[in-house]
Amino acid sequence: MKDDPMDENQETDVSALYIDVPKVKSLNGDTRKSEYNNARDADSSGWTPLLVLGGVTCCLGSALPAGFNIGVMNNPAHLMKSFCNDSMREKYNAQLSNHELEILWSTIVSIFLIGGVSGSLIAGWLSDRFGRKGALSVGNICGIVGAILFLLVRHLNSVEFFLIARVMVGLSGGLATALLPMYMTEIAPIKLRGAVGVLCQLGITCGVLLGQIAGLKTVLGTPESWHIMLASFLPLCVAALFVTIALPESPKYLYIIKGEQTKALKELSRLRNMDIMLLQNEVTSLRQELAMRSMTDRWNIQRVLKEPSVRLPLFLVCLMQAGQQLSGINAVFYYSNSIFLGAGLGITGAEYATLGTGVANILMAIISVPIMSFFSRRKVLFLSGYLCVGCLTALCIFILLIETASFMAVLCTISVLAYVIFYGIGLGPIPFFIGSELFDVGPRPAAMSLGSVFNWGGNFVVGMLFPSLQAAIGPCVFLIFAGITLIMVQVNRVYLPETRGRSTTEIAAAMTRGFKSRPNATLTS
Repeated sequence: MKDDPMDENQETDVSALYIDVPKVKSLNGDTRKSEYNNARDADSSGWTPLLVLGGVTCCLGSALPAGFNIGVMNNPAHLMKSFCNDSMREKYNAQLSNHELEILWSTIVSIFLIGGVSGSLIAGWLSDRFGRKGALSVGNICGIVGAILFLLVRHLNSVEFFLIARVMVGLSGGLATALLPMYMTEIAPIKLRGAVGVLCQLGITCGVLLGQIAGLKTVLGTPESWHIMLASFLPLCVAALFVTIALPESPKYLYIIKGEQTKALKELSRLRNMDIMLLQNEVTSLRQELAMRSMTDRWNIQRVLKEPSVRLPLFLVCLMQAGQQLSGINAVFYYSNSIFLGAGLGITGAEYATLGTGVANILMAIISVPIMSFFSRRKVLFLSGYLCVGCLTALCIFILLIETASFMAVLCTISVLAYVIFYGIGLGPIPFFIGSELFDVGPRPAAMSLGSVFNWGGNFVVGMLFPSLQAAIGPCVFLIFAGITLIMVQVNRVYLPETRGRSTTEIAAAMTRGFKSRPNATLTS
């Protein structure tokens, strides 16, 4: 093929990688039979050292800092507000009113989300231009720059540096949520795609909890150390940046996007810790995806938005990413402190109970790793969604009746904990990685970038509207979240195909007719 970037010798070498079944059968001895069985079952290979290293590096170096910068702003907020007020008075001789100070503080908090949206938008372009590893490294660098600026904020008495630092860590977080699931699912064997896809959610939940802990007065939430608290994720980003250099590049990216087939097969062999001769199934899958995609085709956000054949999976990815945030998880965390106070736990007890919900969220993210490997994506998502709807409805009722009986506060606490647990099973992890299973490698970066934009956008909407809605309709705001979650689940019942154990080529082909597609018409599981 003229468009094939490989020369003839390379093509011959790749073809030679296929194991000739009759020849294998004709060989004597159990060793050759074993080699054939290994080749046939190559995608059953499990957690190799490089795959584990990649998962740990991405989880701790990319996702955890993103979660950390979400959770770290709550407990010591009064200290940082005081700094902003004093800085504006000393540098600009401006005395801020309470309203003006709240606007400034809201800007500092929310500009992180704007950075997240921006990072998500450029993630697809970066991942195709510099590779999955290169784009992840850019995210680490943004995090390092942001952390250094945090360290300088107090010494330079600069609110401007505070704002720029929040933008930089937002960019890092947006890149992480778009790139991490894509990279991990591309380097994992089929049976582990769901398990590695959970790592983004796991890292974020761990980061949120660590941010909350770092903000305690007994840790770093003090007038002298709050700037160190904000930058305390710096060592993780630095370590991740150096380790990422040693990680393999995505074989799918090299094989299909870059056309570097020989290098792709070497990286695949490194990842699986097996001779490439024993990876017949994965090589076949790569060749099939390459055959379906012309090397001259270039996917970008504009093309993904206009292309009818990917309209349905794009809609599902954006729906689930936005629905994850609009299901009310951040609102529940926001409200949990007052619920625990109402349950008679006291201020200190309520703080630690809130941390307990963070621990429960992490434990469920860990549990969801094997769940994604052994159970249907659809069934897990639907079960998680329906149970969350029930918890949100119950929480609304119990809060409305909290003054009528003392045990209602206990029921509210149980509802909050149950919601966090059920959310962590499916609604938390699945939206982050489902795009990597619904799209072929060509449109995948742009599609996952758009999905990440909807995730950060949903977070922004909840952060902006929840306080006003809570003031207007009280606990009935949780019924809105319940309704949105129910709608999301019902739409997915109709259109979301089962992805566990299936190739992305097969899944994408089932949705090419847009909303006329019925990808589950012949589904038996």
